[in-house]
Amino acid sequence: MEIRSLDGDDPATLAALLPGFRETMRLELPADPPVTEALLARLFQRRHGTERVVLAAYDSSAPDTPAGVLKLGLDLGDPAGPGHGSLWVFPGFRRRGAGRALAAAGGSALRERGRDLMLADAPSGTAAEGFARGLGAERIGETVRNRLRLAGPAHEVLKAAAARPPSGYRLAHWTGPCPDRLVESYARAWSALEERVNGRPRTRRPSPADVRAREAEAERAGHRTHTVAALPEHGADRGEIVGYSTLFTRDSPMADAGETVVLPRHRRHGLGTGLKADLLVRAAQDRPGLLLVQVFNDVGNTAVVALNRRLGFEADSYWSTYALKV
Repeated sequence: MEIRSLDGDDPATLAALLPGFRETMRLELPADPPVTEALLARLFQRRHGTERVVLAAYDSSAPDTPAGVLKLGLDLGDPAGPGHGSLWVFPGFRRRGAGRALAAAGGSALRERGRDLMLADAPSGTAAEGFARGLGAERIGETVRNRLRLAGPAHEVLKAAAARPPSGYRLAHWTGPCPDRLVESYARAWSALEERVNGRPRTRRPSPADVRAREAEAERAGHRTHTVAALPEHGADRGEIVGYSTLFTRDSPMADAGETVVLPRHRRHGLGTGLKADLLVRAAQDRPGLLLVQVFNDVGNTAVVALNRRLGFEADSYWSTYALKV
């Protein structure tokens, strides 16, 4: 098995990986729409504040076709921290050693960078469990993928929730970049994000420049960012963003829910539910071809999982996170 280092921002990388991912998803998640290059671009691009490692395995029987791929995101603000990503072996190449070769190569890449821990996400199941156990990896967490069908019963639930905005707040909406007048306030609200996301840096003290960099990432990957934010009408923080929710759409009937953040002193007033419902209703109206929204949540984040359940999201798959000392 030959391992090659690829550039996750190179369109040629995405074109090479697309057939394997489409075949994989047809088997793993048959109810999903076909994988698009925009989705892969978002998965493999280098994120602001990170280094991205992309390694592909090539079998001698098909030297021009990737047999599998490992992607890892390294938080540049945490030089000794883990590399976090995912490892895939495409269906036609399984049980030939591609997975082990990728794991070994990923470990070498991390050690070269002074890191000694690899975190990898994989669909939960006996195959992943057996593979991880064979490598000596430990299962340390679980994520649920929730999906929302925007038509049918869920639409009425969303409309009802969006029609009851919490009193005392006004909502601001935008598609694309955050308005200049709100960008500093948005950065301050972003700093309250508590959940760490696979392959992204830990939230520290975001600045307006960080906001603009993240917006540019989405644009480069062919995604449109939809945002709704809440601002109090009265009080000391009048005019400040105290909560927001984001959604990413692409050339696909399926979109990705982003973050829903509410500052601590404004929680337990239904603000998160109202923001997300409002955002989803507006997105369905603006993009008639949008049918599905997916979101991944740590099962331990019970508040967010419960919020999604209230809005009609349903669990359709579970993903395990494995830790491997390298």
